[in-house]
Amino acid sequence: MDTIFALATAPGRAGLSVIRISGPLAHKLQKLGLKTLPPVRTARVGTLKDGTDVVDHPIIVRFDAPKSFTGEDVVELQCHGSPAIVARVSDILANKLGFRLADPGEFTRRALDNGRLGLSQVEGLSDLIEAETEAQRRQAQKIFAGAFGQLVDGWRSELVQAGALIAATLDFSEEEVPETVTVDVRNHIQNVISGLARQIAGQHMSERIRTGFEVAIVGETNVGKSTLVNYLAGREAAITSEIAGTTRDVIEVRMDLKGLAVTVLDTAGQRETDDKVENMGIRRARERAEQADLRVFLTMNTERPKGFQKDDIVVRPKADLMQTEKPAISGKTGHGVSALIEEIAGTLKTRARTAGLATRVRHVTAMQSALDALQNALIELSKGPDNTEFVSEELRRGCQALECLVGRVDVEDLLEEIFARFCIGK
Repeated sequence: MDTIFALATAPGRAGLSVIRISGPLAHKLQKLGLKTLPPVRTARVGTLKDGTDVVDHPIIVRFDAPKSFTGEDVVELQCHGSPAIVARVSDILANKLGFRLADPGEFTRRALDNGRLGLSQVEGLSDLIEAETEAQRRQAQKIFAGAFGQLVDGWRSELVQAGALIAATLDFSEEEVPETVTVDVRNHIQNVISGLARQIAGQHMSERIRTGFEVAIVGETNVGKSTLVNYLAGREAAITSEIAGTTRDVIEVRMDLKGLAVTVLDTAGQRETDDKVENMGIRRARERAEQADLRVFLTMNTERPKGFQKDDIVVRPKADLMQTEKPAISGKTGHGVSALIEEIAGTLKTRARTAGLATRVRHVTAMQSALDALQNALIELSKGPDNTEFVSEELRRGCQALECLVGRVDVEDLLEEIFARFCIGK
């Protein structure tokens, strides 16, 4: 096993730059002038040398296997944040000590291989690093802390207990098995089925928290859609003009809306036109609006607009140009926009409460496989004791799907995709 190293902090000038070392030779740093390392999990200032040349005076932290992030011997060098110091130390580690520069995500990969993290925790860590909003941070932190893995372990424990009861009926088929065994097996299976169903139902909203909601601004031409989007963005993200049909394509603006990641869509104005290009834009606008999580209709009509869905919002535009007692907004002056933001955020947060711990499509795929197997197990169980072998096989299939879910089997291709997105040093 190679000893690896990498810069764990962002490159460039900074107060500190942390260089992380992990592997069997991580504690063998005599060629750096470090004859002794500090006690485990304590920090001490040391002197790094290249021969007689003093390179830096870093803070040194030592971790011993297996109680480290990677499960291996680890040393962290907290150097002064100079590119020259980082380059010099890296050169010594590579050329004089023979350590290898880590691949992207290799430290985390070793943590997974050594049982320090589960696959769902690795995904949570990836999401935590990429989190842009408070909701994303909370969700990622919960998964990184192992909440999803603990949930899956609980399901697996229930299935193991059910399998043990089924095994008893197989081993002692000639003896009388209590009727409560079938009831207990059914209860264990149904408990897992209920948990799987809840997580599958909440995955879409969990993924929306992770990747972001989409809110489409919809309306006829010249009602102030682009002006509103520009006000929300705090910049000229969309071209505004009194000429109808100015917006031809969907313009996206990413923002943090009350702790939620939201992409606001400025769509083409809805109208009848002979312009083929504008018609293409209108068609695309309708399609994106239908697929969005929420639509905000800017209209002067009192009736529900075409395409209205549950929880959609209807507001009157151009409050700066008209006198009305009804609620209205103006993207030009900001009148009513704060209330609109509160309404959008409130609607999305209400939906977010239904989110589960599963955040990815692969989670649903694995959970659905487990759910199908367990539903089959209940069917076979209802057919009587002659079908216990089939029940046992379906339980085995359900357990295997859960093992795939937490990364214990059949995930090599998935791992390559996950770790390719990690930065070097993590």
